[in-house]
Amino acid sequence: MKFATVLLVAAALLASPAGAKIPKPEAPPRTILFIGNSFTQGAHSAVRNWRASSVTDLNRAGYGGVPALFKAFTEQAGLNYVVSLETQGGKSLGFHYDERRSLFDKPWDVVVLQEFSTLNREKPGDPATTLKDTRRLSELLTRRNPRVQIDLMATWSRADLTYKPGSRWSGSTIASMAGDLQKASEEVCRDVPQVQQVLPVGAAWTRAFESGVADPNPYDGIAFGQLGLWAYDHYHGSVAGYYLEALVVFGAITGIDPTTLGKDEVAADELGLSDQQAAALQKVASEELASRRGGGRCRALAR
Repeated sequence: MKFATVLLVAAALLASPAGAKIPKPEAPPRTILFIGNSFTQGAHSAVRNWRASSVTDLNRAGYGGVPALFKAFTEQAGLNYVVSLETQGGKSLGFHYDERRSLFDKPWDVVVLQEFSTLNREKPGDPATTLKDTRRLSELLTRRNPRVQIDLMATWSRADLTYKPGSRWSGSTIASMAGDLQKASEEVCRDVPQVQQVLPVGAAWTRAFESGVADPNPYDGIAFGQLGLWAYDHYHGSVAGYYLEALVVFGAITGIDPTTLGKDEVAADELGLSDQQAAALQKVASEELASRRGGGRCRALAR
């Protein structure tokens, strides 16, 4: 114990009434870093710059995005997280390692890795480069903190690659692409020992479609009473889509049921989601996480 700390403790003991309990010092905040692209930024929606001042954008681009939503959820849950992000639209995990690693080469408690939406731009669905780059990033991060929790996000089916011709997933069900991305991410998770779990964001989107919470085909209009999870390009997320993404991340990382945030959750209100919409999306995230019961984990989590 440092000398200055000893003096402070002694002073506190002398100043305290006999028998009074000395309050324990607060635990330091957990640090979490989000590495990804536009799907983490919240691109093409009001989420992108929402509460940007609540998080640290290592690139100083002024984004709040999904990390800011995560921060808001943790605050409402009484948790103390310091949240940072390092993102670049349209880029893979390999780009972040090759071009940006000096920005995040330090100890973190938790790191969320979000890959390009098709994994490989030239070979959609092929996990080979994701495996290589996840391994490189994981080795870098664990050198700084051997106990870092590294999670890999599996993203959603793109409507533009499902309902329009010319894609690997053209003409398939809307669940197909998300299912392929989930399986590929689980393969990477099993093969990279530093990665602890897959965050099933795409699977939660599929659950929202199948349960009637969201409309699965934006090209024929959004059905009354259902949410649209994609932005205008049918590629990126809408406010609702990113909100669901953040709920899954929050629940998987903290272990807290997203429904405990409640229909009056602050971020949903500020971003224009109704109480009923917020509650419905929280229920979808909760059910998806509960259905897996650790099934997305490759290794035990140390919270």
